[in-house]
Amino acid sequence: MEKFKSGFVAIVGRTNVGKSTLLNMLIGEKIAAIANKVQTTRTAIKGIVNRENSQIIFIDTPGIHKPKTKLNEAMLETSFTNMNDADLVLFLIEATSDNIGRGDQKILEKLKEMQINTILIINKIDLVKKEKLLQLIDMYSKQYNFKAVIPISATKEKYREEILKEIEKNLQYGPAYYDKEEYTDQTLRQLAEETIREKMLKLLDQEVPHGIYIEIEKMKLRKNKQKEDIYDIEATIYCLKNSHKGIIIGKNGEMLKRIGKLARIDMEKNFGTKINLKTWVKVKEDWQNKESIVNKFKNI
Repeated sequence: MEKFKSGFVAIVGRTNVGKSTLLNMLIGEKIAAIANKVQTTRTAIKGIVNRENSQIIFIDTPGIHKPKTKLNEAMLETSFTNMNDADLVLFLIEATSDNIGRGDQKILEKLKEMQINTILIINKIDLVKKEKLLQLIDMYSKQYNFKAVIPISATKEKYREEILKEIEKNLQYGPAYYDKEEYTDQTLRQLAEETIREKMLKLLDQEVPHGIYIEIEKMKLRKNKQKEDIYDIEATIYCLKNSHKGIIIGKNGEMLKRIGKLARIDMEKNFGTKINLKTWVKVKEDWQNKESIVNKFKNI
């Protein structure tokens, strides 16, 4: 019998390069919010892949960006701390890049400083020609000695096995850190909050969703009249301004209903139970600079 391998793998990259999409594809479950907007991931979300001879624990870190608030600083701190603590790093870049941008340069500098085993993943290869891809590989390979370079499209599952095999090759022998049945260390409350936030990121204007955070006030499992399991979930959506509150609620409450409906459908699929979801919207000005709230996102 082969020896068992295990390790922690940090997924790093600039904001909006597809880290959460990659994580969900590798795990085979939807645990991270996916939206085509920057700063979708605020905390380091762990996803677990159990294989015959290995356990790979992925950490999806917040995107590298220029911090403007205490929340941004906490997110950046989370990213670099998780890079430092990882056994292996997946550095995700976009195939459409013409040069090494400021954010990617910052990551390269950290990798050189920490000397971590790193696999370069080039996402969105379906958007470029082969010549451009080869130029990009050459450009990055001159900057750092990567263990491997894997061009992919994170929305396509066919790349999953190739990435997992390459990761496995670069892990040390070690024990399983989590039970075989587990695929995330996120609690159901955190998953519910992430699901609501993801729907808001998809449905609302650029400015509004990044000024919100969600708190699950109540989450209780009960039996309905048909003796089926049902979760009663009550969530408060906090935003920065009254004008944002109006946008989130929408005309005659239509937007909030849409957010709630889409979140409920996703939760029912992910939790495997019926969901009774109630949402409220409240204004909490400048919460992104309040330590008591920002600490909630420092799960490092």
